[in-house]
Amino acid sequence: MSALSFTPMDHDDFELFWPTFKAIVAEQYTYAIEPDISYQAAYTLWCETPKATFAVKDSTGELVGSYYLKANASGPGGHVCNCGYMVTSAARGKGVARAMCEHSQTMAQAAGFQAMQFNAVVSTNEVAVALWQRLGFSIVGTVPKAYRHASLGWVDTHVMHKFL
Repeated sequence: MSALSFTPMDHDDFELFWPTFKAIVAEQYTYAIEPDISYQAAYTLWCETPKATFAVKDSTGELVGSYYLKANASGPGGHVCNCGYMVTSAARGKGVARAMCEHSQTMAQAAGFQAMQFNAVVSTNEVAVALWQRLGFSIVGTVPKAYRHASLGWVDTHVMHKFL
């Protein structure tokens, strides 16, 4: 996908993003977020708690995804960040997740983070696992049966890490 723009997500952007967010958490394939999360709780989680949240739009101004950037821990662990990425169903398979991950690494470095860690990548999300590995992330641990997948039952999650 060409010419993506990354802007800080505001209330209007989140309102446009909400159907994507709700659909992704409701399917229970990739995110350990309560499937019936309220709009306000989702906004707080995605937009207020992180250090930064970005709306990602294509060249026509259509919202195609969003990601957040936050510290993975505080104090002595505050040099490692964490991100979450969501792509609209219409934009999947078009390079949006790759572009968001690359952008997030640049933003993380600019914010002083030295590494990025994904705490719970669902092992059955093979597209994401493979993409993160192509972008230099390593699986540094696997948590057995840590995720209750809607159709597969209990599946493993991976902790993935990359030094920036």
